[in-house]
Amino acid sequence: MDTQHNTALTRALAEVPGPLPTSGVIHITLPHTDRFTVVGNHLAQHPDLSCTAVGIAVRIQSLPQGAKVGIKALAARCKEGEKRIAAALSELEAHGYLRRVRERLSSGRVITRTVFCNQPAALLHPRRPAAEAPAPARMQVPAPVPEPTPVPMQEPAPVPVRIPTAAPPAPEVPVAPPAPSAPLFVPRVPPPTAPKAPRRPLPQPSDLTPELDRAATALLSDLHRHASQFFLSEDDVRRLVPGVAAWLERAARPDSIRRALTDDPPQPLKHPAKLLAHRLTELLPPAPPGVDALAALDRPRPRFTVTPFQTCEDCDRAFRSPDPGHCRDCREARAAYAQAVA
Repeated sequence: MDTQHNTALTRALAEVPGPLPTSGVIHITLPHTDRFTVVGNHLAQHPDLSCTAVGIAVRIQSLPQGAKVGIKALAARCKEGEKRIAAALSELEAHGYLRRVRERLSSGRVITRTVFCNQPAALLHPRRPAAEAPAPARMQVPAPVPEPTPVPMQEPAPVPVRIPTAAPPAPEVPVAPPAPSAPLFVPRVPPPTAPKAPRRPLPQPSDLTPELDRAATALLSDLHRHASQFFLSEDDVRRLVPGVAAWLERAARPDSIRRALTDDPPQPLKHPAKLLAHRLTELLPPAPPGVDALAALDRPRPRFTVTPFQTCEDCDRAFRSPDPGHCRDCREARAAYAQAVA
Protein backbone atom coordinates (compact mmCIF):
# COMPACT_ATOMS: atom_id res chain seq x y z
CA MET A 1 0.00 0.00 0.00
CA ASP A 2 1.40 3.43 -0.93
CA THR A 3 2.04 6.02 1.77
CA GLN A 4 -0.88 8.45 2.05
CA HIS A 5 0.06 12.11 1.84
CA ASN A 6 -1.97 14.88 3.41
CA THR A 7 -2.74 16.83 0.25
CA ALA A 8 -4.71 19.43 2.20
CA LEU A 9 -1.69 20.23 4.39
CA THR A 10 0.58 20.36 1.33
CA ARG A 11 -1.81 22.73 -0.42
CA ALA A 12 -2.06 24.91 2.71
CA LEU A 13 1.73 25.11 3.01
CA ALA A 14 1.97 26.14 -0.62
CA GLU A 15 -0.40 29.05 0.07
CA VAL A 16 1.68 30.41 2.96
CA PRO A 17 3.02 33.80 1.81
CA GLY A 18 6.76 34.26 1.68
CA PRO A 19 9.54 31.68 2.01
CA LEU A 20 9.05 29.03 4.67
CA PRO A 21 11.42 29.22 7.67
CA THR A 22 14.11 26.57 7.91
CA SER A 23 13.36 25.96 11.62
CA GLY A 24 10.70 26.80 14.14
CA VAL A 25 6.94 26.86 13.85
CA ILE A 26 5.07 27.45 10.60
CA HIS A 27 1.68 29.13 11.02
CA ILE A 28 -1.25 28.16 8.83
CA THR A 29 -3.83 30.85 9.66
CA LEU A 30 -7.42 30.11 8.67
CA PRO A 31 -10.08 32.71 9.49
CA HIS A 32 -12.68 31.72 12.12
CA THR A 33 -16.33 32.22 11.23
CA ASP A 34 -17.97 31.07 14.51
CA ARG A 35 -17.11 29.88 18.05
CA PHE A 36 -13.87 31.78 18.58
CA THR A 37 -12.40 33.94 21.34
CA VAL A 38 -10.02 36.88 20.90
CA VAL A 39 -6.98 36.54 23.19
CA GLY A 40 -4.35 39.26 23.46
CA ASN A 41 -0.64 38.54 23.19
CA HIS A 42 -0.15 40.23 26.58
CA LEU A 43 -1.85 37.15 28.03
CA ALA A 44 -0.71 34.45 25.60
CA GLN A 45 2.95 35.56 25.89
CA HIS A 46 2.92 36.81 29.50
CA PRO A 47 6.47 36.38 30.84
CA ASP A 48 5.42 35.82 34.48
CA LEU A 49 2.39 33.55 34.06
CA SER A 50 2.67 29.78 33.85
CA CYS A 51 1.20 27.89 30.92
CA THR A 52 -1.46 26.50 33.25
CA ALA A 53 -2.52 30.02 34.27
CA VAL A 54 -2.64 31.14 30.62
CA GLY A 55 -4.74 28.11 29.68
CA ILE A 56 -7.15 28.66 32.59
CA ALA A 57 -7.45 32.33 31.61
CA VAL A 58 -8.30 31.39 28.01
CA ARG A 59 -10.85 28.84 29.28
CA ILE A 60 -12.52 31.44 31.55
CA GLN A 61 -12.47 34.05 28.76
CA SER A 62 -14.27 31.64 26.40
CA LEU A 63 -17.11 30.87 28.84
CA PRO A 64 -20.40 32.83 28.73
CA GLN A 65 -21.56 35.29 31.36
CA GLY A 66 -22.68 33.63 34.58
CA ALA A 67 -20.69 30.43 34.06
CA LYS A 68 -19.20 28.98 37.25
CA VAL A 69 -15.42 29.36 37.35
CA GLY A 70 -14.66 28.14 40.86
CA ILE A 71 -11.88 25.69 41.61
CA LYS A 72 -14.18 22.66 41.71
CA ALA A 73 -16.11 23.76 38.60
CA LEU A 74 -12.89 24.16 36.59
CA ALA A 75 -11.45 20.90 37.93
CA ALA A 76 -14.56 19.09 36.66
CA ARG A 77 -13.87 20.40 33.12
CA CYS A 78 -10.06 20.33 33.01
CA LYS A 79 -7.51 17.57 33.49
CA GLU A 80 -5.54 19.60 36.03
CA GLY A 81 -6.16 18.97 39.70
CA GLU A 82 -7.63 21.42 42.19
CA LYS A 83 -4.20 22.45 43.55
CA ARG A 84 -2.84 23.45 40.12
CA ILE A 85 -6.07 25.28 39.27
CA ALA A 86 -6.00 27.13 42.60
CA ALA A 87 -2.37 28.15 42.00
CA ALA A 88 -3.23 29.33 38.46
CA LEU A 89 -6.16 31.43 39.75
CA SER A 90 -3.86 33.00 42.34
CA GLU A 91 -1.39 33.92 39.56
CA LEU A 92 -4.16 35.52 37.51
CA GLU A 93 -5.38 37.41 40.58
CA ALA A 94 -1.86 38.64 41.33
CA HIS A 95 -1.48 40.07 37.81
CA GLY A 96 -4.93 41.71 37.72
CA TYR A 97 -6.73 39.39 35.32
CA LEU A 98 -8.98 37.94 38.02
CA ARG A 99 -10.68 39.40 41.04
CA ARG A 100 -12.78 37.61 43.64
CA VAL A 101 -15.12 39.85 45.69
CA ARG A 102 -17.21 38.75 48.67
CA GLU A 103 -20.66 40.37 48.68
CA ARG A 104 -23.55 40.11 51.13
CA LEU A 105 -27.02 39.79 49.59
CA SER A 106 -30.18 41.36 51.01
CA SER A 107 -31.11 37.98 52.47
CA GLY A 108 -27.90 37.96 54.54
CA ARG A 109 -26.17 35.28 52.48
CA VAL A 110 -22.52 35.95 51.59
CA ILE A 111 -21.49 35.04 48.03
CA THR A 112 -18.24 35.33 46.08
CA ARG A 113 -18.34 37.11 42.72
CA THR A 114 -15.57 36.41 40.21
CA VAL A 115 -14.67 39.21 37.80
CA PHE A 116 -12.35 38.51 34.85
CA CYS A 117 -10.78 41.33 32.82
CA ASN A 118 -9.16 40.48 29.49
CA GLN A 119 -6.99 43.68 29.53
CA PRO A 120 -6.15 44.73 33.11
CA ALA A 121 -3.52 47.21 31.93
CA ALA A 122 -6.10 49.08 29.86
CA LEU A 123 -8.45 49.10 32.87
CA LEU A 124 -5.80 50.58 35.14
CA HIS A 125 -4.72 53.19 32.53
CA PRO A 126 -7.77 53.96 30.35
CA ARG A 127 -7.05 55.54 26.99
CA ARG A 128 -8.36 58.98 26.26
CA PRO A 129 -10.64 59.22 23.23
CA ALA A 130 -8.98 60.95 20.31
CA ALA A 131 -10.19 64.45 19.49
CA GLU A 132 -12.84 64.44 16.86
CA ALA A 133 -11.37 65.75 13.61
CA PRO A 134 -13.52 68.24 11.68
CA ALA A 135 -15.31 66.73 8.75
CA PRO A 136 -13.71 67.65 5.43
CA ALA A 137 -15.59 70.37 3.65
CA ARG A 138 -17.18 69.38 0.43
CA MET A 139 -16.25 71.43 -2.63
CA GLN A 140 -19.29 72.99 -4.21
CA VAL A 141 -19.22 74.22 -7.76
CA PRO A 142 -21.13 77.50 -8.02
CA ALA A 143 -23.96 77.57 -10.48
CA PRO A 144 -23.48 79.85 -13.48
CA VAL A 145 -24.88 83.32 -12.73
CA PRO A 146 -26.34 85.30 -15.65
CA GLU A 147 -24.56 88.54 -16.34
CA PRO A 148 -26.60 91.56 -15.14
CA THR A 149 -27.41 94.40 -17.46
CA PRO A 150 -25.10 97.44 -17.09
CA VAL A 151 -26.40 100.07 -14.64
CA PRO A 152 -24.92 103.56 -14.40
CA MET A 153 -22.68 103.83 -11.33
CA GLN A 154 -23.63 106.33 -8.62
CA GLU A 155 -21.32 107.56 -5.88
CA PRO A 156 -22.52 106.18 -2.55
CA ALA A 157 -23.11 108.53 0.33
CA PRO A 158 -20.33 108.52 2.95
CA VAL A 159 -21.15 106.22 5.85
CA PRO A 160 -19.56 107.01 9.21
CA VAL A 161 -17.33 104.18 10.34
CA ARG A 162 -17.41 103.39 14.05
CA ILE A 163 -14.15 101.91 15.32
CA PRO A 164 -14.90 99.51 18.19
CA THR A 165 -12.80 99.93 21.27
CA ALA A 166 -10.81 96.92 22.45
CA ALA A 167 -12.57 95.11 25.28
CA PRO A 168 -10.51 94.51 28.44
CA PRO A 169 -9.09 91.00 28.56
CA ALA A 170 -11.02 88.61 30.77
CA PRO A 171 -9.21 87.64 33.95
CA GLU A 172 -7.62 84.24 33.79
CA VAL A 173 -9.36 81.71 36.01
CA PRO A 174 -6.95 79.16 37.47
CA VAL A 175 -7.96 75.66 36.42
CA ALA A 176 -7.57 73.10 39.15
CA PRO A 177 -5.72 69.97 38.06
CA PRO A 178 -7.97 66.93 37.71
CA ALA A 179 -8.17 64.80 40.82
CA PRO A 180 -6.46 61.45 40.45
CA SER A 181 -9.11 58.83 39.93
CA ALA A 182 -8.97 55.62 41.92
CA PRO A 183 -8.09 52.54 39.86
CA LEU A 184 -11.11 50.51 38.85
CA PHE A 185 -9.41 47.13 39.20
CA VAL A 186 -6.95 46.68 42.05
CA PRO A 187 -5.44 43.20 42.49
CA ARG A 188 -5.95 41.75 45.95
CA VAL A 189 -2.70 39.80 45.92
CA PRO A 190 0.49 41.92 45.86
CA PRO A 191 2.77 41.33 42.86
CA PRO A 192 5.87 39.16 43.32
CA THR A 193 8.08 42.27 43.13
CA ALA A 194 6.38 43.91 46.13
CA PRO A 195 8.61 44.33 49.21
CA LYS A 196 8.08 41.55 51.73
CA ALA A 197 7.43 42.18 55.41
CA PRO A 198 10.45 41.59 57.64
CA ARG A 199 10.56 38.24 59.38
CA ARG A 200 9.73 38.06 63.05
CA PRO A 201 12.73 37.33 65.29
CA LEU A 202 13.19 33.97 66.91
CA PRO A 203 11.56 33.87 70.38
CA GLN A 204 13.96 34.24 73.29
CA PRO A 205 13.55 32.96 76.86
CA SER A 206 13.56 35.41 79.74
CA ASP A 207 16.58 33.60 81.23
CA LEU A 208 18.55 30.99 79.26
CA THR A 209 19.67 28.85 82.18
CA PRO A 210 22.14 25.97 81.69
CA GLU A 211 19.29 23.50 82.28
CA LEU A 212 17.17 25.04 79.51
CA ASP A 213 20.18 25.16 77.18
CA ARG A 214 20.97 21.48 77.68
CA ALA A 215 17.33 20.41 77.29
CA ALA A 216 16.84 22.45 74.10
CA THR A 217 20.12 21.17 72.61
CA ALA A 218 19.19 17.57 73.35
CA LEU A 219 15.73 17.98 71.81
CA LEU A 220 17.09 19.52 68.58
CA SER A 221 19.92 17.01 68.26
CA ASP A 222 17.47 14.12 68.70
CA LEU A 223 14.96 15.27 66.05
CA HIS A 224 16.46 13.17 63.24
CA ARG A 225 15.69 10.00 65.17
CA HIS A 226 11.96 10.79 65.02
CA ALA A 227 11.95 12.45 61.56
CA SER A 228 14.89 11.71 59.29
CA GLN A 229 14.42 14.92 57.25
CA PHE A 230 15.40 17.07 60.25
CA PHE A 231 19.12 16.28 60.39
CA LEU A 232 20.61 19.57 61.67
CA SER A 233 24.14 20.87 61.75
CA GLU A 234 25.82 22.10 64.92
CA ASP A 235 25.44 25.73 63.85
CA ASP A 236 21.70 25.22 63.19
CA VAL A 237 21.25 23.66 66.64
CA ARG A 238 23.01 26.55 68.39
CA ARG A 239 20.93 29.08 66.44
CA LEU A 240 17.60 27.39 67.27
CA VAL A 241 18.31 26.64 70.94
CA PRO A 242 16.83 29.97 72.26
CA GLY A 243 13.55 29.31 70.43
CA VAL A 244 13.16 25.81 71.92
CA ALA A 245 14.18 27.18 75.33
CA ALA A 246 11.37 29.74 75.08
CA TRP A 247 8.90 26.91 74.45
CA LEU A 248 10.24 24.91 77.42
CA GLU A 249 10.06 28.00 79.60
CA ARG A 250 6.35 28.23 78.76
CA ALA A 251 5.77 24.73 80.17
CA ALA A 252 5.55 23.00 76.76
CA ARG A 253 6.25 19.27 76.94
CA PRO A 254 9.15 17.91 74.81
CA ASP A 255 6.89 15.50 72.88
CA SER A 256 4.46 18.37 72.10
CA ILE A 257 7.35 20.53 70.85
CA ARG A 258 8.70 17.66 68.72
CA ARG A 259 5.28 16.99 67.20
CA ALA A 260 4.63 20.69 66.46
CA LEU A 261 8.03 21.08 64.75
CA THR A 262 8.13 17.90 62.65
CA ASP A 263 4.47 17.14 61.89
CA ASP A 264 3.49 17.20 58.18
CA PRO A 265 6.61 18.81 56.63
CA PRO A 266 6.58 19.93 52.95
CA GLN A 267 7.86 17.48 50.37
CA PRO A 268 10.65 17.75 49.43
CA LEU A 269 12.09 19.53 52.47
CA LYS A 270 15.02 21.67 51.28
CA HIS A 271 15.80 23.80 54.36
CA PRO A 272 14.82 22.04 57.61
CA ALA A 273 16.44 24.69 59.83
CA LYS A 274 14.40 27.48 58.19
CA LEU A 275 11.19 25.49 58.64
CA LEU A 276 11.99 24.91 62.32
CA ALA A 277 12.73 28.61 62.85
CA HIS A 278 9.42 29.54 61.20
CA ARG A 279 7.41 27.10 63.29
CA LEU A 280 9.17 28.07 66.52
CA THR A 281 8.21 31.69 65.85
CA GLU A 282 4.68 31.33 64.49
CA LEU A 283 3.45 28.48 66.74
CA LEU A 284 4.82 29.83 70.02
CA PRO A 285 2.37 28.86 72.81
CA PRO A 286 1.11 31.50 75.23
CA ALA A 287 2.73 31.99 78.59
CA PRO A 288 1.18 29.86 81.35
CA PRO A 289 -1.30 31.71 83.55
CA GLY A 290 -0.14 32.95 86.93
CA VAL A 291 -1.37 31.93 90.35
CA ASP A 292 -3.72 34.92 90.58
CA ALA A 293 -5.33 34.10 87.24
CA LEU A 294 -5.91 30.48 88.29
CA ALA A 295 -7.29 31.60 91.63
CA ALA A 296 -9.77 33.83 89.84
CA LEU A 297 -11.11 30.77 88.01
CA ASP A 298 -11.68 28.96 91.29
CA ARG A 299 -13.60 31.81 92.90
CA PRO A 300 -17.35 31.11 93.23
CA ARG A 301 -19.38 33.15 90.83
CA PRO A 302 -22.04 35.44 92.32
CA ARG A 303 -25.49 33.91 92.26
CA PHE A 304 -28.51 35.84 91.11
CA THR A 305 -31.82 35.44 92.96
CA VAL A 306 -34.60 34.40 90.61
CA THR A 307 -38.12 35.38 91.67
CA PRO A 308 -40.35 32.29 91.43
CA PHE A 309 -43.68 32.04 89.63
CA GLN A 310 -46.92 32.17 91.67
CA THR A 311 -50.50 31.40 90.63
CA CYS A 312 -53.13 34.09 91.23
CA GLU A 313 -55.83 32.90 93.68
CA ASP A 314 -58.60 34.66 91.71
CA CYS A 315 -57.79 34.30 87.95
CA ASP A 316 -55.19 31.49 88.03
CA ARG A 317 -52.76 33.70 86.10
CA ALA A 318 -49.03 33.07 86.56
CA PHE A 319 -46.97 35.97 87.93
CA ARG A 320 -43.60 36.42 89.59
CA SER A 321 -43.61 37.14 93.30
CA PRO A 322 -41.71 35.89 96.34
CA ASP A 323 -45.01 35.20 98.16
CA PRO A 324 -48.26 33.66 96.91
CA GLY A 325 -51.33 35.88 96.54
CA HIS A 326 -53.01 37.84 93.75
CA CYS A 327 -51.67 39.26 90.47
CA ARG A 328 -51.46 42.99 89.86
CA ASP A 329 -54.73 43.23 87.90
CA CYS A 330 -56.65 41.39 90.60
CA ARG A 331 -55.10 43.56 93.31
CA GLU A 332 -56.13 46.72 91.43
CA ALA A 333 -59.65 45.34 90.89
CA ARG A 334 -59.97 44.50 94.59
CA ALA A 335 -58.75 47.96 95.60
CA ALA A 336 -61.21 49.67 93.22
CA TYR A 337 -64.11 47.55 94.55
CA ALA A 338 -63.23 48.32 98.15
CA GLN A 339 -63.03 52.05 97.37
CA ALA A 340 -66.44 51.93 95.64
CA VAL A 341 -68.09 50.12 98.53
CA ALA A 342 -66.65 52.59 101.05
